[in-house]
Amino acid sequence: MADSSILTLGTARSLLVDSSVCDSRIAETTKDHVFLGMGCDDEDMLPKVETRVVLVGDAGRNGALVKALQDINTPCIITDNVQEFGDGENTEFETVFVLTNFDSPDYSYLYKRDNRIIGPPVVLHCAAKEEPLQFSCRPLYSTTMLNLSLCFTGFRDKDEMKNLVNLVHHMGGTIRKDFSTKVTHLIAYSTHGEKYRLAVCMGTPILTPAWIHKSWERRDDVSFHAGEEEFRTEYKVPPFQDCILSFLGFSDEEKTNMEERTLKHGGKYLEVGDERCTHMVVEENSVKELPFLPAKKLFAVKQEWFWGSIQMDARAGESMYLYEKNDSPAMKKAVSLLSLTTPNSNRKRRRLRDTLAQLTKETEISPFPPPRKRPSAEHNLSMASLLDISNTPDTCKALAESSKPSKSSTPVLSKQSARWQVSKELYQTESNYVDILSTILQLFKLPLEKEGQVGGPILAQEEMKTIFGCIPDIHEVHTRIKTDLEELLTDWSEDKSVGNVILKYSKELVKAYPPFVNFFEMSKETIVRCEKQKPRFHAFLKINQAKPECGRQTLVELLIRPVQRLPSVALLLNDIKKHTSDDNPDKITLEKAIESLKEVMTHINEDKRKTEGQKQIFDVVYEVDGCPANLLSSHRSLVHRVETIALGDQPCDRGENVTLFLFNDCLEIARKRHKVINTFKSPLGQTRPPPPLKHITLMPLSQIRRVLDLQDTEECVNAFALVVRPPTEQENLLFSFQLTGEETVKSSWLRTLCRHVANTICRADAEDLIQCTDPDSLQVSTKDMDSTLSKASRAIKKTSKKVTRAFSFTKTPKRVIQRAFMANGTPDEKDQRLSCENHNCSSATLAAHHSPSMVNLSSMFERKYHTFSRSTTHLF
Repeated sequence: MADSSILTLGTARSLLVDSSVCDSRIAETTKDHVFLGMGCDDEDMLPKVETRVVLVGDAGRNGALVKALQDINTPCIITDNVQEFGDGENTEFETVFVLTNFDSPDYSYLYKRDNRIIGPPVVLHCAAKEEPLQFSCRPLYSTTMLNLSLCFTGFRDKDEMKNLVNLVHHMGGTIRKDFSTKVTHLIAYSTHGEKYRLAVCMGTPILTPAWIHKSWERRDDVSFHAGEEEFRTEYKVPPFQDCILSFLGFSDEEKTNMEERTLKHGGKYLEVGDERCTHMVVEENSVKELPFLPAKKLFAVKQEWFWGSIQMDARAGESMYLYEKNDSPAMKKAVSLLSLTTPNSNRKRRRLRDTLAQLTKETEISPFPPPRKRPSAEHNLSMASLLDISNTPDTCKALAESSKPSKSSTPVLSKQSARWQVSKELYQTESNYVDILSTILQLFKLPLEKEGQVGGPILAQEEMKTIFGCIPDIHEVHTRIKTDLEELLTDWSEDKSVGNVILKYSKELVKAYPPFVNFFEMSKETIVRCEKQKPRFHAFLKINQAKPECGRQTLVELLIRPVQRLPSVALLLNDIKKHTSDDNPDKITLEKAIESLKEVMTHINEDKRKTEGQKQIFDVVYEVDGCPANLLSSHRSLVHRVETIALGDQPCDRGENVTLFLFNDCLEIARKRHKVINTFKSPLGQTRPPPPLKHITLMPLSQIRRVLDLQDTEECVNAFALVVRPPTEQENLLFSFQLTGEETVKSSWLRTLCRHVANTICRADAEDLIQCTDPDSLQVSTKDMDSTLSKASRAIKKTSKKVTRAFSFTKTPKRVIQRAFMANGTPDEKDQRLSCENHNCSSATLAAHHSPSMVNLSSMFERKYHTFSRSTTHLF
């Protein structure tokens, strides 16, 4: 029964405006009646038709709904009998029905007769925006999906598909059969298919059907829209949906981590070889060949596919990440060179020299490589030919002239001097350091700052600023330093000033470094926290860590390079200064440059120092007799200690028990003492046990050109070797050792050593420094190390050295040493020492006195072979 108060609208034109976009299949058929009047011309052509709004059932008893119609000046009719108005035969009125339930018999009655049906949320929405009522050619309950265009893929149940389509239409959305740029959301049941690939490439959100159902549940919320990102994110299709993964070549820890993330991102995992697997993720750096031929339905992909899918939050295309067997022809050639055998001893030595040269050739990082030459010309070509050699006539003429003797010209061998060698090393490390900074900026910072990232920004701007800080400023100043060093070495002469290059940029270094180093721990904590809380950032780091530019190093390991760089530069400058003559003006300039770097480091927060690391260094100093004082440094830390036996003639005799102390930038080599000396008594009266080790050499890690992993054979077990090139030597040296402690795993030790060598020379490819080698090619053997004959031979060598020292005419008398102490002491100390001299003091009493050079130690830059006083208990 209709309400007695029936109100009608003005008949100029309908106030009901269509706002929907029809399906592509029916766009042409409905285009003529989408909008009822849009302009004055159309209004004159349309017939005068009255429009009436009918509130059916509960809608008529909703006071808010009636008030909303009044607010937009839309009169209405309230009824419980839809048949009275829904027969569709009345042509005098255009009737719009408002229903609260689209599953009721009233809805079915009206829908079958093609009546216009809307829901209460549509009325409330229009009233809130003070707009005319909207309706489409289909029943419209709400505007929950207004302006959204959806496409479906992967559905096989037609009834489910039909139900979803109806719900989308009821909420104001539209459906498109084909995927295009007009599609705003893809509804997918799986991660397969062309539509899914296109959506991933275009960055279109890919959602599950649950998103539609949940949106329908909130259809009565006028303020809610299904396109809200916070709501939509909960129903994204996980990247590994319908995928069953297996993992090959990963460590147990890494495999467990990847399996957990597989479950978290909608996938499943099984063991390698299971026929149900759809993907086999391969660690391409450790797996040289697949254990079986993959089936056609199985994708064998690199780990970058796995992490890339997590980063994009969508399954990446497999074609770009398929695993391929990786063979290295260069490595095969190097190995073949090592397998050469010759009977003659001279040929063996020549072959050993060529082998060491070949091993270090791949790690040579100088921009001034030696020219190619005939073996016969090896000793006739000067180092002048290292710079910019070409085959032009002018160059050949210049080389010919340079080979002639000239009184005014600089000797051609000057560029082989230790000063040039260390200067070249400074440039090499600087060049590699700039490359590392470029990697941080190009692979990490810039991609994270890029706009329009798939899935939105990975990190917030505040997090970006905390992590990267002043890296761009540091990169800029070191790029200029590198350029200046390159120009200096290109036109080298002994009077060139290396110190001026550092002094030129001292102000920029003071400005750039302290802010970054002081807040490095905060940067590190931010990376760790974001990696745990943000899976996309974790995947982003994993992808870049696997790239060759990073050398499989983490972002934290790369960012620690600026913390280590300035101390390394200072040590190199100190080494250059040591090889600079006193009459060279650059010696004073180098001192000023070193002081400028010390000034930079004084701005760095001293609280960042690691007390435990310093204590370990002091323990090494007390354990090794004759340990250089410059080992003590606030930036240095002990990494590892290994017990070995020397297998060659260098750095000590074969069969010596040698202890290697690996620090973050140098390697201390010490041997076991042959004879235990008397207990050392300090000036404070404290008795210390005698040091069990004797110092051999303190070698910077930058001098290690190659680490050789010697294969186990019958005559060589658990051995390794180091190819070393000191700046004072013209040829490579071979240090070979055998590990003695069972607790030390050779592979782990060699990887640790190579990692810190790479850090010191600022290289990312640490693993390339390791070469697996046949010990026979290097004439290295561990056989008969403990035999009686071998022990007797070593005893004869020791005795021979003692006899040689005993009859040496260069031995310094004890009285000369006493006079040196007298000359440098205070008057009181002189009197005390004179008294000791008159009473024939023992050498132990004399040793208790401090040398002034041992007391006034600089913090980091003492002479390399200065002996540290064991009475020192603090780091100055």
